[in-house]
Amino acid sequence: MSKERYLTKSRFKLGLECPTKLFYTRKSEYVNQQLSNPFLEALAEGGFQVEELARMQYPDGVAILGDDWNYDLLVQKTEKLLQQDNVVIFEAAFLYDGLFIRVDILEKKGNHINLFEVKAKSISANNHESFIGKRGGLTGGWSAYLYDVAFQEYVIQKCHPDWKIKPYLKLVNKDAVATVDGINQSFKISKSSELRTGILKKEGLELDDLGENLLADISIEQELEFIYRTNPLNEGVSFEALLFMFRDHYAQDKKLIEPIGSQCKSCEFYTETPTLEAKSGYHDCWTSQLQISKQAANQPKVYDVWNFRGAKQLIESGKYFISELSESDIKPIPEAYKISNSERRWIQVEKQQEKDTTPFIELDGLKQEMSTWVYPLNFIDFETSMVALPFTSGRHPYEQTAFQFSHHIVHEDDRVEHATEYLNAAVGEFPNFEFVRALKQALEKNEGSIFRYHNHENTVLNQIHDQLADSNEPDKTELQAFIERITHSTGSRTKTWQGERDMIDLYRVVKDYYYHPMTNGSISIKAILPAVLNSSVFLKEKYANPIEDIQVTSKNFNEDHVFINIKEGVVISPYKTLPALFEDWSEDQLEVLVSEMNLIADGGAALTAYSKLQFETMQERERLEIAKGLLKYCELDTLAMVMIYEYFKSL
Repeated sequence: MSKERYLTKSRFKLGLECPTKLFYTRKSEYVNQQLSNPFLEALAEGGFQVEELARMQYPDGVAILGDDWNYDLLVQKTEKLLQQDNVVIFEAAFLYDGLFIRVDILEKKGNHINLFEVKAKSISANNHESFIGKRGGLTGGWSAYLYDVAFQEYVIQKCHPDWKIKPYLKLVNKDAVATVDGINQSFKISKSSELRTGILKKEGLELDDLGENLLADISIEQELEFIYRTNPLNEGVSFEALLFMFRDHYAQDKKLIEPIGSQCKSCEFYTETPTLEAKSGYHDCWTSQLQISKQAANQPKVYDVWNFRGAKQLIESGKYFISELSESDIKPIPEAYKISNSERRWIQVEKQQEKDTTPFIELDGLKQEMSTWVYPLNFIDFETSMVALPFTSGRHPYEQTAFQFSHHIVHEDDRVEHATEYLNAAVGEFPNFEFVRALKQALEKNEGSIFRYHNHENTVLNQIHDQLADSNEPDKTELQAFIERITHSTGSRTKTWQGERDMIDLYRVVKDYYYHPMTNGSISIKAILPAVLNSSVFLKEKYANPIEDIQVTSKNFNEDHVFINIKEGVVISPYKTLPALFEDWSEDQLEVLVSEMNLIADGGAALTAYSKLQFETMQERERLEIAKGLLKYCELDTLAMVMIYEYFKSL
């Protein structure tokens, strides 16, 4: 069997998602969207930091480094170390009959083995009982991790039948509290690191420097026995048979055919316009199974209908495309003066079927809604970070950190003012309380309506409300009262409130009164903004001019800056025209960058940027450049909300 065609952990995981993916993976001719996803990159970086923290708990542990694709050599190195009675190995390698695995941490004490799979996923160690639910299945979100360890334990046990193996997930304990500052900063993500994880540990770092343990070892013996016994993800075949089915098809480079369905929506092997050099696995599946052309496979699918729970059942019944849907499939129920959820779905279907590219606007309801708004109008957007390893002491893993906001005001005479912004990029400071003080000061300058886009800002302020309750801040009562005035309470809390100046959700306004076919059903601001810009003559005429000519102020863009460009009659999203970082820097200057970033144009890049700013080794010039990028990005977020409002007003 070819060494390159062994079934590894990552390939097994891919097979569990969709067996057909095993045919597309690691083939350069197939496009893989996951290779360039900033949110996934940020998540992976957090995972690598946690893995290095976990290794710190075993100061005598031996890491097997390098030779990542020389599987036989890795196994030889492992077996040599395992000759010792007692040893801890990082990345121990085992090979059994075409199945190859590496273990995050393997602790050997005679023939007693502790097998640790390290994950950056959080758990409440105080409240955890089991990953087997009350109804008998595996609890949501944990299956992939448990199957991963089941695969590892299976291979190790086959290699060493006499071993007594105890499997664990080593997870981030959200009940724990950091007792020292700078844990996150102790594990720097760097492309220059020689480690597989890409982490550069702080020089001279010792376990004692990291304070109390932030990780929890969760035994999963029962869960793995359950998987071996019932194989709950694929009950028609045993766990062992599933493994070897994946192994054989991958080794022989034969495609396992998984019926197309709603799972295809998240397929990473996708490009809209496949070529011989850039193939689309997605299109290969749809064209072969339905015997249609690649162009036909690009038609909007049933699963593209917004928030449609009936999609899976309809696809299984043989209805794949929106063009095949009827009103009885959607069952729209109208509501007076607004677009109901079911009505929104039917509008999307109708417009697609009729090739109608014009927006649908519930104008009477929108007018009624807007008549309740009080000038001046305030538009706010937050940038926040929730990291596994806290930046400062006293904080839980994955505790909310609010480091930035932008605030635009629209006056009754249509003037648009970038009124306030806040960014705390200081190293080792917990910014939340200063953040709320700055927000309070900004929003108490007038009594106008306040707008957010979706739930994030309300959720974050609720979390800061709780943090204030546990704090010794001298003005915590006033800050909590301010939060209660501009939000509503969330979750199951003893104290509930609905603020008299509760923020208006512009997402809800869009959902209730506006639909544009260009959004393909999405209500995200990144989808709504281009739709609004392209259908509004007013916005095109206004924002195609420099800032100095359009009654708009900006704290971060020059007066000659133009927010939108129009190419062949189509507006280019303002986010796509954000300038790159370090544009005028020399090669020598770029060589010493700590951040290794080049653009901040989405939320994933923003939270990564904040994490990078926490590293003390960053030079001031680089720090200022990243801060500048963050300020421009966040300003654009609130200006986007203003543009949507201006469009509604122009109607």
